[in-house]
Amino acid sequence: MEQQFDAILTGSDSPIEGIVNLINYNGVEQAYAFTAIDNTLHLIIAKDNHGHWVRIAGTDPYFAGWVDELAEQINNQQ
Repeated sequence: MEQQFDAILTGSDSPIEGIVNLINYNGVEQAYAFTAIDNTLHLIIAKDNHGHWVRIAGTDPYFAGWVDELAEQINNQQ
């Protein structure tokens, strides 16, 4: 997988375009950080101990569905 790729999340008014980076976050070696191009949204997700994608940090408010949307795009990059 590339270290960085473009992604789009579904916003309430319009799609949110951004960049996803593979990062280390608070001891989590494979976390993924989404940053909106307009810098209005930040979302960091990683797999939990059971292999499920979870939000570990980011801006509020956020849509819970973004975790699934982002995880799907990450899986498509692998």
